This record gives sequence, C-alpha cells and structure tokens, in this order.
Amino acid sequence: MSEVERLKKNIDFKKVYSRGKSLADKYVVIYMAKNNLDVTRVGFTASKKVGKSVVRNRARRLIKESFRNNSKGIKKGYDLVFIARVSIKDANYKDVEKCVVRLLKRANLINS
Repeated sequence: MSEVERLKKNIDFKKVYSRGKSLADKYVVIYMAKNNLDVTRVGFTASKKVGKSVVRNRARRLIKESFRNNSKGIKKGYDLVFIARVSIKDANYKDVEKCVVRLLKRANLINS
C-alpha cells in the first residue's frame, strides 16, 4: 500500500463525512472526498451498532484486507472512509471483498 496512506485523526474522518459523497452496499458504506494530494488516504470504521469489540475488529480487518488486495491501480488524490454495516456480522471474506470491489468500481476509483 505504498501509494495509499491511512486516515487516523478524527478531524480527517469528519472532513470526509461532511465534504464527501457516499455509496452504500450490503456490507459496507464508502465516503469519498478529493484531498488535492498525490496519495489516497483510507480509513476504516465500525460503529458500536455492529457489535462488541471482537465483532467490530473482525469487520474492520475484513474490509482492510479486501481493500489491500484490490488497491492496485487506485486513483490518487482521494480520502476514503469505509464503514462496516450491521449486516457484516454474518458475512465471509469473499462476500465483503465483492462488496468493496463493487463500491470502488461504482465510485470510478479503479478500472473494471
């Protein structure tokens, strides 16, 4: 993930939520906003509605790994926030990966 950096600060997440556009799928919601940088920054989150910490951490790990495996050729200059939905509790890796790829394609961030 050399051309991709992590979003870590709360203020960065809030900027993406307020200025960005969102797309939703069965297991994941993605917020995206232009950042005028030469890198794409990514953040991952799961609210307490998803479940206890073990479930939230698993959900974040599934989304992170799905993104990592499909981040080659991603467009630069965006801030992305992936949010786990409650339905991700019962999902397996393949389902989450399909969902993440579908969202990235719908957002025109990766080529077909």
